[in-house]
Amino acid sequence: MTTGAPPPLAPKRSRARTFLPLGLVVWLVLEIWLLTVVANAAGGFTVLLLLVGGGVLGAAVIKRAGRRAFANLTGTFQRAQEAAQRGEMPTAPGKAAAADRNGFLMLGGLLLMIPGLISDAVGLLLLVPPVRAAVGRLAERAVERRMAAAQPGSLQDAFQQARIHRPDGKVVPGEVIREDAPQGPPRARESRPPLTP
Repeated sequence: MTTGAPPPLAPKRSRARTFLPLGLVVWLVLEIWLLTVVANAAGGFTVLLLLVGGGVLGAAVIKRAGRRAFANLTGTFQRAQEAAQRGEMPTAPGKAAAADRNGFLMLGGLLLMIPGLISDAVGLLLLVPPVRAAVGRLAERAVERRMAAAQPGSLQDAFQQARIHRPDGKVVPGEVIREDAPQGPPRARESRPPLTP
């Protein structure tokens, strides 16, 4: 049975999905080539020490960043609890928390842990606070541009409305509205007599 509706158009593939696999392959080839060049120039043991040192430093950086994130989270909860006890609304975290750039610190530690000299160099750059702040500002501007270009009511396909998947594989965008949900306050459960045979 046909409904006469035109078939849905396939979504356009984004540039990131097109070039990301190619970029990863190029990065891996460059990492392996650079490791062999350094191994030929300085020796295999030196390369091994560089990789192990990067892994240890990366683990220490991630541990430190995790502690800072936990301290920030605990401080936020404490401030919210104190504001609630005073009967005030909790204030939003200020720019100091955003300027911390703890996520980029964790990314730097992760890049240090990944075996390779290029990833180690980028990870070390992310440990420098001015570089971390500059990358954070660039990321904020990019997100703000994307949000400004988004259509009203959408988040540039990042967050979509609920989608209902039909059995034939077609996707129907829509919202779920429950009209049978109870509108009043919940009633106490009434006791019923047991069923007898």
